[in-house]
Amino acid sequence: MEPAVLTGEHFLNGDVACAEGALAAGCRFFAGYPITPATEIAEHMSKRLPQVGGVFIQMEDEISAMAAILGASCAGAKSMTATSGPGFSLMMENIGLGITMETPCVLVNVQRAGPSTGLPTLGAQGDMMQARWGSHGHYEIIALAPASPQEIFYQTITAFNLSETYRLPVLIMADEIVGHLSERVIIPDSSKIKLRSRPRPKGRKDRFLPYRPGANGVAPMAHAGEGYMVHFTGLTHDEKGYPVMTAEAQAEMVDRITGKIRKNLDRIIQVERYRLEDAEVALISYGISTRSSLAAVDEAREQGIKAGLLRLLTVWPFPEDMVRELAKRVKGLITVELNLGQIHLEVQRCAEGRAPVVLVGHAGGSVITPEEIVEKIKEQVG
Repeated sequence: MEPAVLTGEHFLNGDVACAEGALAAGCRFFAGYPITPATEIAEHMSKRLPQVGGVFIQMEDEISAMAAILGASCAGAKSMTATSGPGFSLMMENIGLGITMETPCVLVNVQRAGPSTGLPTLGAQGDMMQARWGSHGHYEIIALAPASPQEIFYQTITAFNLSETYRLPVLIMADEIVGHLSERVIIPDSSKIKLRSRPRPKGRKDRFLPYRPGANGVAPMAHAGEGYMVHFTGLTHDEKGYPVMTAEAQAEMVDRITGKIRKNLDRIIQVERYRLEDAEVALISYGISTRSSLAAVDEAREQGIKAGLLRLLTVWPFPEDMVRELAKRVKGLITVELNLGQIHLEVQRCAEGRAPVVLVGHAGGSVITPEEIVEKIKEQVG
């Protein structure tokens, strides 16, 4: 049997690095449907999972793929699927189901330009608001945004750890450029990879309440077939997991599924700050667009302009307080993203008029260049 972690230095594209990150995180079940530009993740998992004692299933569509990974997780497996924009749209109902059932799993969206079929082989970051609010109702979500094959390897592990810790589907919002970009990827020994597992029940099985939260707001999770009473439903339910059709039960359940994220923001949100200490203009970016943003900051500095970058590793939950503080001390904020302004609206909201906020973005199909960003930086400083 092949090792679960292929240690050493490799030359991989982002999709394959993502698959290897999932295996390193303990993923042993993958269900998916082929879709450009995410297909390489499924292809790689179809070869590697049987080598490590896992299961790969090609489903008939993306709706069933999402249902399958929820079922596998409820039976005790760490599970994942991968898709792109059209498939992401189809998965939304079952993402909401996973949120309501508090089922850990990972969903990778290798974004392409849309809407509809769009540009299957060219990248974009146009699904970011869909990631936050794509399913109906009120809930919280965790979404990460990798900028390189090396980073998607580690972020996939992080996604599984967050999913297991807080019991919910976690999104990796990659894009075609990162997915198909081939770079050096160093995979460490498994002993150096820290993994987390879902909280597990203790005590008498006949007294177990599957949705009674623990100290951090997350309920211990019993698996189907272990002898504990478990009941899974998308309906509003009580701590026993049984439907209760009252406003009071709705308030209690939604408070639980949102509170476990909102009360742990400091543990969930990750950002990187680059040359922000004395910055007069701050870029805010994520994913592939941060690579151009980093180059633009350095170019602006060479021209005597004090620019910096707040890089969002975690896009959702959004780092509201960090953006508010940044807006208080800079002359301007610039959002850099491959869409027409989705996260830009969040930056505007959090800036609250303290600093002007402008966008460098377009509808996808090509990367944003550092030159475009530098020109906008110059406009901000007058």
